[in-house]
Amino acid sequence: MNRAQRLAQDAAEAAEVRAYQTDPDVVALRIERVRRQVDWMCWSGIVLGLAFTMTNVQGFASSGTRPGSLPWLAAWVLDPTVSLVLLAILRAEQVTARYQVKTGAWVRRAKWFTLAATYVMNTWTSFAAGEAAAIVLHSVPPLVVFVAVEAITDLRDKLTDAVLVAAERRPVQQETGGRRVLFADYLAIAREMWTPDVEITPAWVRRATGCSRGLSPRLARALRAEVAHD
Repeated sequence: MNRAQRLAQDAAEAAEVRAYQTDPDVVALRIERVRRQVDWMCWSGIVLGLAFTMTNVQGFASSGTRPGSLPWLAAWVLDPTVSLVLLAILRAEQVTARYQVKTGAWVRRAKWFTLAATYVMNTWTSFAAGEAAAIVLHSVPPLVVFVAVEAITDLRDKLTDAVLVAAERRPVQQETGGRRVLFADYLAIAREMWTPDVEITPAWVRRATGCSRGLSPRLARALRAEVAHD
C-alpha cells in the first residue's frame, strides 16, 4: 500500500468516525451524560446548602428554648418543611425543562418565596446583632442555593435545545412504503390524528406519527401553531 492509498484509507476512517460523532443519537447520548453530571453536581450543592441552612434555622427557631425540650425539637422541622417544598418544585422543573414545558407563575412565586424564607430565617439573628461576618457567612449558602436553582432550570432547557439542534441537522431518513418520510408528511399525519380534546405534546406526536424523539418537539410546535391559526 503506497502513501496515497494509506491517506485515502485514513480519510475514509476519519469520515466514518466524524459521521458517528456528529450523529444526532450519539450527540444526544453525550448530552444526556452531561445532563446527569450537571444534575448530580447541582443537586449535591443544593442539598448540602440546605443542610447547612437547617442548622441555622433551627438555632433561630429554638432561640430561648431549653435544649431537648419539645419546642427545641420541633424547631428542627421548620427548615425541612420549607426545603421539601423547594425540592419538590425543583424535581418537577427538572422534568418540565427536559421537555421544554413552561410552568405557571405560581411555581416561580413558590420557589422564590421558599428561598426568601430560608434566607430570612438564616440571617435574621446576624442582622439583629449587626455582625457583618456572620451576615456574610449565613448569606452565602442560601444565595448559592438560589443561584443554583435558577441556573439549573435554564441549563436543562439549553441542554434540550442542544439535542434538538443536533436532530435538526439530519433530514428525516425513515422509509415507509418505499418513500422517505419528510417533516411535512409527519405534520400531515399529526394534523389528521389530532382532535380538539387532545393536548399537543411531543409524547403524543411520537405516538401518533412514530417519529423520533428529537423531531417530536418541532412537530408539536408546528402543529400547535397551525391549530392556533385555525
